[in-house]
Amino acid sequence: MFDAHIVRKDFPILNRLIDGNKNIYMDTAASAQKPFVLMQKLEKAYMEEYANVHRGSYWLSEVATENYEQARKIAAKFINASSPDSVIFTRSATEGINLVAATYGLENLHEGDEILLSRAEHHANLVTWQQTALKTGARVVYFDLGEDGSFIWENFEKTLSKRTKIVAVTAMSNVLGTIFPVEKICAAAHKIGAKVLIDACQFAVHKKIDVQKFDCDFLAFSGHKVYGPTGIGVLYGKYDLLKEMPPYQYGGDMIENVSYEKTTFTLPPARFEAGTPAIVQAIGLGASLEYMMQFDFNEIEKYEEELIKYTTKQLLDIDGLKLFGTANEKGGVFSFAIEGIHPQDLAFILAKEGVAIRTGHFCAQPLVNALGYNSLARASLGIYTTKEDIDDFITALRKAKDFF
Repeated sequence: MFDAHIVRKDFPILNRLIDGNKNIYMDTAASAQKPFVLMQKLEKAYMEEYANVHRGSYWLSEVATENYEQARKIAAKFINASSPDSVIFTRSATEGINLVAATYGLENLHEGDEILLSRAEHHANLVTWQQTALKTGARVVYFDLGEDGSFIWENFEKTLSKRTKIVAVTAMSNVLGTIFPVEKICAAAHKIGAKVLIDACQFAVHKKIDVQKFDCDFLAFSGHKVYGPTGIGVLYGKYDLLKEMPPYQYGGDMIENVSYEKTTFTLPPARFEAGTPAIVQAIGLGASLEYMMQFDFNEIEKYEEELIKYTTKQLLDIDGLKLFGTANEKGGVFSFAIEGIHPQDLAFILAKEGVAIRTGHFCAQPLVNALGYNSLARASLGIYTTKEDIDDFITALRKAKDFF
């Protein structure tokens, strides 16, 4: 049975005091804390097994290459990709989305085509396709969510059209917590010949990814949100699509042959990993994904569902608090506003109690503005979040409210 109290012990930073208080970390949606096994892997990679990859015939390079490519295999297993060759290491999910837009998007979008997004997209998805539309003459079209943040199939279906060439949506909103029915979305999009990109940054922390079941064409997530290092992300693409896409960047290690007159490029994934990659970050990501895979995701989901219900009830019991995103299908993200208290002031007071939350528009400014605000407060859960953490968070909120 999943026990967050035991898991919490694996994260050294959660054992330290913040201003003399227990560290109540409620900002996993922005970036997750790191397990000790990751620190060990990073230390070993740098201190005992470091060299550049794919290029050396000496022991250190061979070991580093083996570890780097093993991390790719682990990432493929984590998302249930049919082959590690469908997994590209990027600097972030943002770069992964930009890669697809700058290669597949620019090659295949034309004037009159449509790119379908939800109104809950992160800037990394929204802005990227917005700018791609400007370059290609395509048009970005949005579908609405329900007032409670729920995904409404009819809204999606009526916005999908024969002009839609790309559907690019989050699997879980970083503001509302809404879980999108990605498998159903992919099936509908494919019926009219559109390709689907899934932003799985938030989803990957809470739910099992299965790209074969989803049947998505592309999927991106970032390492730092799945308890891994910064500076590393994963882009999955169906291999037949990747083979037809031009390189995103140019340089070493992604070429087949170079002359003064002409260059030919190697096959994916190397085609999209120009230059020296984030070697140690990728190896560290492999360690974090292995750490996550030791748990039964069904047990994690069951635990978090109870914690989400408990947190929602506690928040709604606070007078003057407005919670955004109360759909039945949602993950552990809680965006809210308290009447008469600016989110930044609220976060400052909570920080003095050892509680870490996020404030602002969470890189989803159009959505937050549409909700009637310029800034909100947001608390979010991780596998290390306990019921006691929620109680301490709620107590701190009530203290802050009384202060004002």
